[in-house]
Amino acid sequence: MKLMIDVEECIGCGQCKSVCIRDNIEIDEVAYETGSNCFECGHCMAICPTKAITLKVFKGRENRIVEYNPNEIPVGYDDLLNFLKQRRSMRWFKKKKIDKDTFNKLIEGAYYSPSAQNQQDVEFVILDKRLNDFMKHVYDIIKVEEEEFFRIKEFGDYLRDNSTKEYHPLLWSGHQLILTFATDKTSAVIANTRLELLAYSLGLGGFYSLFILKADEIDHEKLMEFFPKIDKDKHMYSAFIIGYPKKRFRRTIPHKEIKVNYM
Repeated sequence: MKLMIDVEECIGCGQCKSVCIRDNIEIDEVAYETGSNCFECGHCMAICPTKAITLKVFKGRENRIVEYNPNEIPVGYDDLLNFLKQRRSMRWFKKKKIDKDTFNKLIEGAYYSPSAQNQQDVEFVILDKRLNDFMKHVYDIIKVEEEEFFRIKEFGDYLRDNSTKEYHPLLWSGHQLILTFATDKTSAVIANTRLELLAYSLGLGGFYSLFILKADEIDHEKLMEFFPKIDKDKHMYSAFIIGYPKKRFRRTIPHKEIKVNYM
């Protein structure tokens, strides 16, 4: 059993049963757990009007419980849409580095991110001091495709001699990198997207690198040699270069029309 139900507080209203997607709760004057494969989503805990239900797995983390009015959305549609419109990839950064406290603020967005089957197994690596070592490791993997992609060849040339290069071919002027690992790609991408949006709210910027991700696609086992503490079943699904923007854009530009099919 994964729930703690306070029968003194439970009023048998059935709200918990109505939101349980695993049929794990029944009502007999008060709520009780059936043991039907609860996967600890917390819906019952979040909706209970008397706080009678607690997930055992969250015991000791009560400080993470935040009350809010479900009828009051904190961000309006227009404000949020305008915020999204102003997002652009940023490759030109100041030399100032992001500190650990700021990174922790960004991770807070990923903390509340959804995940497939509620696995909550997304893991981040913030590369700073070992960034150059990591990039050399990446090149050792992706160089097998440098004849196909000129950017990879430029990357190799840069590692051998950067005296004539103004920008790093993959990092540009970035000097900090966030990698996202998970067993499910969608979970990793959603988590990093939430982190990215919080970054823009703090005046930061960045861009995604598909070339860095190629390292996982080409040789996952070799890539993971750089990360001995991360479960080898997790893949690197997002590589986001981040920093304090050196440039500021003034307007949106048109995009290609999005195709929508209503069926």
